[in-house]
Amino acid sequence: MATLLLTAVGSVLGGPIGGALGALIGSQVDSAIFGGGKRVEGPRLKELTVQTSSYGTAIPLHFGRMRAAGSVIWSTELTESKEKSGGKGRPSVTTYSYSASFAVAVSSRPIAGIGRIWADGNLLRGAGADLKVAGSIRVYTGHGDQPQDTLIVQAEGTARCPAHRGCAYVVFEDLALADYGNRLPSLTFEILADAGDTTVGAIAQAILPEAEVNDLGQTLAGFSIDQGSVGDTLATIADAVPISCSSTADRLVVRSGEAAAGGSLPLLPQPARSEDTQAEKAKMIGWSRKREPLPRVKQSALRYYDVARDYQPGLQRGIGRNEQGELQVIELPAALSADAARLIASSAGRRAARPSDTISYRLTEIDPAICPGAIVRLPIAAGLWQITQWEWQKDGLTLDLALCTARAEAIAAPPADGGRLNQPADLADTPTVLAAFELPWDGVGSGNSPIIFAAVSAASAGWSGASLFADPGGDGGTLTALGGSGRQRALIGRALSVLAPASPLLVDAISTLDVKLAGEDLALQDASMAQLLLGANRAKVGSEIVQFASASPLGEGNWRLSGLLRGRGGTEWAISAHGADEVFAMIDEALIRLDSQTVGDAGNARIVAAGLGDASAISVPISDRGAALQPLSPVRGTASRLIDGSIALTWVRRARGAWLWRDAVDIPLNEETEMWDVSFGDAALPSLRWQTTTAALMLTVAQAAALPAGVPQIFNVRQIGRAGVSRALAITAPA
Repeated sequence: MATLLLTAVGSVLGGPIGGALGALIGSQVDSAIFGGGKRVEGPRLKELTVQTSSYGTAIPLHFGRMRAAGSVIWSTELTESKEKSGGKGRPSVTTYSYSASFAVAVSSRPIAGIGRIWADGNLLRGAGADLKVAGSIRVYTGHGDQPQDTLIVQAEGTARCPAHRGCAYVVFEDLALADYGNRLPSLTFEILADAGDTTVGAIAQAILPEAEVNDLGQTLAGFSIDQGSVGDTLATIADAVPISCSSTADRLVVRSGEAAAGGSLPLLPQPARSEDTQAEKAKMIGWSRKREPLPRVKQSALRYYDVARDYQPGLQRGIGRNEQGELQVIELPAALSADAARLIASSAGRRAARPSDTISYRLTEIDPAICPGAIVRLPIAAGLWQITQWEWQKDGLTLDLALCTARAEAIAAPPADGGRLNQPADLADTPTVLAAFELPWDGVGSGNSPIIFAAVSAASAGWSGASLFADPGGDGGTLTALGGSGRQRALIGRALSVLAPASPLLVDAISTLDVKLAGEDLALQDASMAQLLLGANRAKVGSEIVQFASASPLGEGNWRLSGLLRGRGGTEWAISAHGADEVFAMIDEALIRLDSQTVGDAGNARIVAAGLGDASAISVPISDRGAALQPLSPVRGTASRLIDGSIALTWVRRARGAWLWRDAVDIPLNEETEMWDVSFGDAALPSLRWQTTTAALMLTVAQAAALPAGVPQIFNVRQIGRAGVSRALAITAPA
């Protein structure tokens, strides 16, 4: 077959000499294909190749959809960026990051576009055209009106920047390299060379534009040509899909290698006897026939690129005879489904298992319309026969004819399994969801500085994190870097219902809270009472800290919380201050603690986040400023009038960071001095005020008698701390 194919191609492209050379090369190819090991240097199926940047490297032709590496054709040096954080009494940390801009040629044939991109085997660009790291890309499809790339023009100048028309390439600008060891990663591209699948006929027509291509409708998801001549390419395809060539004086015809029944095919004249009286008997009658024994090949297998497994190489065995024999493995650099690959392998096995049947046929003249590769009928034998070779002699022409493989009916191959691929989730980078707040001191550390946290999350697990900044003035002016958030998403969302008031001293078994988390894949967990007492399931709802025992999913990221412990961490004052659409945030290790000195002490300071999925930076205020340093209000206040008319006030101290009640052990003060402010009357405009250094106040008879009437008969007790005063404990004055 290769002899015929290469002879035909050589005759059209190079005349008789070209045809002779083609026949010589073709005979060598035939012996390689049908004899011993295969040595055709045409397109080859291989493991996904690595990216190159060498001069003289062939840029492949792609058809349909394929995955392939490219060749770097232009690159800048690595660009170093540095970012400082810390300062103001904290160590200054400088973080370095690197990026690069470069261009990669992917196809020497115009393409429709680029799909996914892999870097070092991991997704760099998803099916939604979203980059997983910082940077940008531009795709040039290789058409004749392709412009120059502006970045390359800026770097090299217009005179040294070709438009690369006819060559498809991709330009990466400022691609972040931190995930790839600060080097250019090895890239592979999903190349959308055509609008859909391709066919063998379309491939043949593209590489032989002046040839007539008929009856080659075998569909392939994709095909790549990275080396070899036109003849080598067709010979490679012909191993899997039969191809036949014939030539006329001015045209090459490429068609299916299987003959279709019917139609008007030329009939050769009767064979002519030889004039040589000493010729052997076969020449005396003008023809001889030879049938080969059954071939050793009993079954065929096809190696291909499996589209369902991200174009990884796959192998499918066809249905063949169960007798002892060799397995013929066909390597086809085509993208296929597993079912299509098995069907091709089964058809190839049926063809390879048929014995060959040839005839040597002698004529004294031949119709000029009958050319090498033509399919003819014979007066001496049934069937359709193809002219594979001919030889001019002094008294006639000897034709070598091969019995054509009849086009078989479509075979039904059982469903094939290409194997499972552990494919990474292709999730888009969604906008950042951000909340910032200050929490009460938890008792760890000195407790002398604000404790500010950022809860950073997103709707999708494809979120790649965000850079955090402090806006000390809250006016969008100078921003100070706080570092990156990382990819871990905080469990944050919004309250769908308003939390009802309840006692902070009992388990709230009546109230429930419905919340909607930032992402539908985020989840909350139940906790036992023992776990709650150890601090599990703490959440910030508005300004109140609650704990919940049960979290019931409602669907679409909605949850219902019940079994509540209220007013935790000294936030009982906020139990009655809830409103609609409050921020909900779990207090766990996913929160990011921020440097309070960098953030600043101004009440209008804000936290800013910027991620790949954000159209613009997100800025939020810091809620509950001062919560870490504000003293806690006292509890268990009593006021009693003694027999002599004096009034005794007592209360129990609470201290920041001291959340465990230990029997017979006084809680630590956690302030520089113990000081209390006691006022009488309206809390905002008190009528009388006292200060004491103990958790008690004794009013003499005269002082008790001097308490004014006409004002609220309330004593308000506040602890005075280093950073302010606590909220008031209201004690009703005794009658």
